[in-house]
Amino acid sequence: MFDQKNILLGVSGGIAVYKACALASKLTQKGANVKVIMTESAAEFVAPLTFQALSRNPVYIDTFDEKNPQKIAHIDLADWADIVLIAPATANIIGKLANGIADDMLSTTLLATQADVYIAPAMNVHMYAHPAVIKNMKQLEEWGYHFIEPGDGYLACGYVGKGRLEEPESIMKAIQKHQENREKEPILSGKKVLISAGPTRERVDPVRFFTNRSSGKMGYALAEAAADSGAEVTLISGPVSENIMHPNIKRINVTTADEMYIEMHRYFPGQDIVIKAAAVADYRPKQVYAEKLKKKDGEWLVEMERTRDILQSLGKVKTKQYLVGFAAETNNLLEYGKKKLEKKNLDAIVINDVSSAGAGFEGDTNSVTYVNKHWKQDEVAIASKREVAEKILTLINRDMKDELH
Repeated sequence: MFDQKNILLGVSGGIAVYKACALASKLTQKGANVKVIMTESAAEFVAPLTFQALSRNPVYIDTFDEKNPQKIAHIDLADWADIVLIAPATANIIGKLANGIADDMLSTTLLATQADVYIAPAMNVHMYAHPAVIKNMKQLEEWGYHFIEPGDGYLACGYVGKGRLEEPESIMKAIQKHQENREKEPILSGKKVLISAGPTRERVDPVRFFTNRSSGKMGYALAEAAADSGAEVTLISGPVSENIMHPNIKRINVTTADEMYIEMHRYFPGQDIVIKAAAVADYRPKQVYAEKLKKKDGEWLVEMERTRDILQSLGKVKTKQYLVGFAAETNNLLEYGKKKLEKKNLDAIVINDVSSAGAGFEGDTNSVTYVNKHWKQDEVAIASKREVAEKILTLINRDMKDELH
């Protein structure tokens, strides 16, 4: 789909500029007509001549450097582009765009374009999590800008976390997929979807609690995929570090299993699809102490009591909802998963082996087995959690359609 497309590549200042060189090259090789706008800061990392050689077009930096007196450069570029891609997108350029600031060639052109704009952020992990940056990205998403999330990994600043510019191949794949999907009717258009994600925390005293290793990544991937598929999504989330920015997602934060039970039942009526992906505590301390327990000699025994079973309770009261559970297992996967499916009156169960490489907690990939109430079984091979989420939603949509016929 890149062949003969006019792609305007905006490059802002950061060490990830070197990846933008590869991106310009790959887009050109795919037949795209690429023009590059660099910020002055970006030109400190890579010389404009590099992008000129790779794109075979002039590189734009200065708003007042009008290369053709017959045209106003930033308006001409804005009108010329079929697609605008900002990669890397720093916190600075994101902030400018979200607040309507146009003080250089790139920001001025961005405000003038009517093309689809894709933003691939790259910055320090703490900058990416800063409330101002989150607010700006959320605002841009609400206005229709498309984000290509950064990856997790080692950053140039020495930190390890989210903030690394996505690889050029992944950026191109994300753009192509979005462009192709725009022409299709979203599979969950008009549907209401309720999803739970993340762990719960069960308090012992003011400084201690029991929890588990769930990062919430799978549940958040499901929420974003469902929203991108046209659904109105309510996400009930335990305490996680994941951010989510989508105009079709309402996020409700909870901490304990009891709080999640209450919120899931509050939003359950009227939903079309309910997916419980959260790793909810099965037990909690029977006694919660108001003050910190001091260290003392000998053992410390904590008596535990059962929490309320959210999934089973929803299975008892469901009417039209398509109810899907998750089973994180380490052995006898199908046996335990199918028992859960039947016992809790589910429509489908998603089973994964959390002890398997690439499919456990906290990672960015997963592989699952999807089983519906008619015992139809589908294997989803290891892939990114977003790709797995999309496959799960496709299977749910298939089964819901089958029930109507």
